[in-house]
Amino acid sequence: QVQLVESGGGLVQAGGSLRLSCAASGSTYSISTWGWFRRTPGKEREFVAALTWGGSTTDYLDSLKGRFAISRDNAKNTVYLQMNSLKPEDTAVYYCAADRGRTTMIEGRAAYWGQGTQVTVSS
Repeated sequence: QVQLVESGGGLVQAGGSLRLSCAASGSTYSISTWGWFRRTPGKEREFVAALTWGGSTTDYLDSLKGRFAISRDNAKNTVYLQMNSLKPEDTAVYYCAADRGRTTMIEGRAAYWGQGTQVTVSS
């Protein structure tokens, strides 16, 4: 089992930045891919970004490339999502996820999920 706890969400003005953190514990040695998703009321959960073990491969939702960046601190067992130039449409609950497979992650079928952290961008 892997436990994921997100933090770093909050209220920010449009154009601002936030960095989300996802602290992982448990059997993290079994995980090869880490990811972030988001969900807004009335919409499906949306893939945001993914990173493979070692950071050799990253994937992003096309519309977020250049503004969002996923990274990992192996020593701290923590995954980050740096979000810049935030827009009101980025307002959502952001979820951290972990899985053994990259494809499974991107398709939203990750095995492990955090509880989510709210990000609100005001105009």
